[in-house]
Amino acid sequence: MDRAEKREFVAWLNGAFKESGSVVVAHYTGLTVAQMSDLRSKMRDAGGSVKVAKNRLAKIALQGTESEGIADLFTGQTVVAYANDPITAPKVAVEFAKANDKLVILGGAMGATTLNADGVKSLASLPSLDELRAKLVGMIQTPAQRLAVLTSAPAGQIARVIGAHARKNEAA
Repeated sequence: MDRAEKREFVAWLNGAFKESGSVVVAHYTGLTVAQMSDLRSKMRDAGGSVKVAKNRLAKIALQGTESEGIADLFTGQTVVAYANDPITAPKVAVEFAKANDKLVILGGAMGATTLNADGVKSLASLPSLDELRAKLVGMIQTPAQRLAVLTSAPAGQIARVIGAHARKNEAA
């Protein structure tokens, strides 16, 4: 990589740090190419990205962003996972780390908040925005369904009473 390519990469990575809802930094020592491809694929499917960057360039790219506090995490072989949705990158990274012990989560950032490894794991346990929307819709629908049941119940009861009365008259 020559200087021009490095400048372009730093500018691109800086933009990614500024636009992402969350960033996760992890060590990937010992992962095979197939495992890294699998991680990239899972992250892409979830709407995020994974990038291996030189630590020095990543630290430069972090300057001027809200995530600047995670610069100290960039030591050794590090991989950066990021996504616009604050929950996506941590969730995919933590799930992948559970299956592959060679991916070690160091920490991350959500906006200006710096997270340690435990913070990333707790963030991953939160429901995603789509899951929250589904729960909200379910909560809104439940009262309407109950109201429909309540309004139809008296009519059903009247029909059963009339039916029982008719059977009683037929028997007599």
